[in-house]
Amino acid sequence: MPDQPTASASNRAPYLALVEELIRYDTTSSRSNLGLIEAIRDRLRARDVEALLVYDRSRQKANLFATLPAMHGETNGGVVLSGHTDVVPVTGQNWSSDPFDPVIRGDRIYGRGSCDMKGFIAVTLGLLPDIQKRRLREPIHLAFSFDEEVGCLGAPLLLAELAKRGIRPAGCIVGEPTSMRPVVAHKGNNAYRCCVKGLAGHSSRTPSGVNAIEYAARLICRIREAADLLRRNGPFDRAFDVPFSTAQTGMISGGIAINTIPEQCEFFFEYRNLPSEDPERFFEQIARYAREQLEPEMRAVADVASISFEKVGTTPALDSAEQAAVTRLVRSLCNDFETRKVTYGTEAGLFSQAGIPTVICGPGSIDDAHKADESVELWQLAECDHFLRQVLETLTAP
Repeated sequence: MPDQPTASASNRAPYLALVEELIRYDTTSSRSNLGLIEAIRDRLRARDVEALLVYDRSRQKANLFATLPAMHGETNGGVVLSGHTDVVPVTGQNWSSDPFDPVIRGDRIYGRGSCDMKGFIAVTLGLLPDIQKRRLREPIHLAFSFDEEVGCLGAPLLLAELAKRGIRPAGCIVGEPTSMRPVVAHKGNNAYRCCVKGLAGHSSRTPSGVNAIEYAARLICRIREAADLLRRNGPFDRAFDVPFSTAQTGMISGGIAINTIPEQCEFFFEYRNLPSEDPERFFEQIARYAREQLEPEMRAVADVASISFEKVGTTPALDSAEQAAVTRLVRSLCNDFETRKVTYGTEAGLFSQAGIPTVICGPGSIDDAHKADESVELWQLAECDHFLRQVLETLTAP
């Protein structure tokens, strides 16, 4: 690990005020992020940088994309610095201080999003004056998205708009918390909703009804059996701390009373696949069991019975090309050539899928994300600042 730069409350780096400003916006995924996005837009505009906003259907949320051109005006190529603006809820968590009123205690700054991932966004924005002083050989792009935490809903809209406009970055650095170590791969995450429709009736006459909860339970057991097979038989990738693909059921609801045959049951399950695995193969074996075995049994009692599935979210796996320029650049600047892979998903897979070579590297530890008293070490922010300034050096003409 390189020498650890230091930062302290008594020697405040300019980006610390930006971290605090961004944390004060409550951008929980269930809320609008426009206040934060428009503040970033206005900050860019004050420096004569125009930003593209890509909205969701409600126009209550937006992605932001901006380009700082190369010295001769080129806007294609270059490196994207990418982060998401939404944060997870604080509901039910026991915080020591207001999660949206940042505070520095010791060598850390505390607040929701400090680690995941407003710290990275703040450090990036703090570089604007330095970027604009440079004679860049290649452009720098900024990409800040919405709703990453609930299935990466914003980034696909942004990437589609870039493709439509013919904007083609050469590489991307996603600043998710990795303790400033390069991460070159992560699993895919695929979320599904299953609705089981049965036939209601009095519980004393169970043969005349179709119990939606019981058929859902059989499906859930099938998902668990498939997951157990993956755990035993693989395939395996030992670079991951959980070296096989995984599946689990996370939520279920159904029924109206103990003495009523339940007509409806709904549950959500996920499949986290290794980059080498096609998630559709796993889903199809679950859907085939429902289609070929369970539904015929149900419809033998009631024609209205059915099982339906909906894919409610997907995060493609990432498997960075080791020879991609951005991968080699980040490895070199971090002096870290370990093949590091993580089980959590990020927007990096979406950038990679769009043809933009991508690597993950950002301040903070994923162990500090999503929980009460979320925080990031000040020296990690300082190291991120140092790292991004090195990236700028490689893009600056002599």
